[in-house]
Amino acid sequence: MQEAKPSSTRLFFTISIAILAVSTSSIFIRFAQEEAPSLVIAASRLLLASLFLAPFALTKYRTELRTLSRRDLALGLLSGVFLALHFATWITSLEFTTVTNSVVLVSTSPLWVAILAPIFLKEKITKSIILGMILTLIGGTIIAFSEGCTWDSGITCASRVDTSTSLSTSLGLAEASKGNFLALAGAWAIAGYLLIGRNLRAKMNLIPYIFLVYGMGAIVMLAILAITRNTLFGYSPITYLWLLLIAIFPQLIGHSTYNWALKFLPVALVAVTTLGEPIGSSILAFIILNEIPSTLQIIGGILILAGIYMTSRKK
Repeated sequence: MQEAKPSSTRLFFTISIAILAVSTSSIFIRFAQEEAPSLVIAASRLLLASLFLAPFALTKYRTELRTLSRRDLALGLLSGVFLALHFATWITSLEFTTVTNSVVLVSTSPLWVAILAPIFLKEKITKSIILGMILTLIGGTIIAFSEGCTWDSGITCASRVDTSTSLSTSLGLAEASKGNFLALAGAWAIAGYLLIGRNLRAKMNLIPYIFLVYGMGAIVMLAILAITRNTLFGYSPITYLWLLLIAIFPQLIGHSTYNWALKFLPVALVAVTTLGEPIGSSILAFIILNEIPSTLQIIGGILILAGIYMTSRKK
């Protein structure tokens, strides 16, 4: 059964829900990181999401999965590889470079989508989309700068170090400059994930598509855990609760809603709306953690909202 085309109001509402759901990621991850390594968190969110989807995908949508062409199956699996690599490279980048560098570089994904969409999807990038991208990237840079740097007799930017066994350590990437490359690789990976999703969602229902992608992503992340000698076991119940919430809200609700929207919206627009996450995270941090946003964060948030509006107003 094919999905009916939603109204503009429904699209706006569901994208807003997706941004809010994905924004919970940083809050839950912060709590989970008190005990669990970052790569374990990335692997568990994909594994748990896949397990939740399995009963529906393997019963109601079994025929659709069986009848996939080899090309579509390969593309779906490749999308899952891209998603896993995004989590692995970006999270690992935070161990070796500043928060500012990491967030700014990974936030360039809409630019790569805009460059590649006309080539692979024949989607035209309009002037309003370009302007919107510029505004959102400037806003994201300002927010990243406000979170990663402090003013104290000059500008000081601190890196966020995870002392657990990491992907980069296993690959021999010990230099700080490699962190910037890993963050950029995270942007390339999420761009590939979105581009393939736009292609496949045109002919696949949501549940079988995300089951295929999340499942493959989970397999790749489990392989990465084996390489880095991390384990999914041995944590406290509260940590497993945070891991469960990460799988439900940012992954099953947030990412899945973005994948749902890929069937009806240009991929460049969906890529830009993902940059609304810092705004939602700031709001939730204020409510849950009593963290008051700085002036720079507010300015950056306004620019991101303006950019999303410019990108989506004609659509």
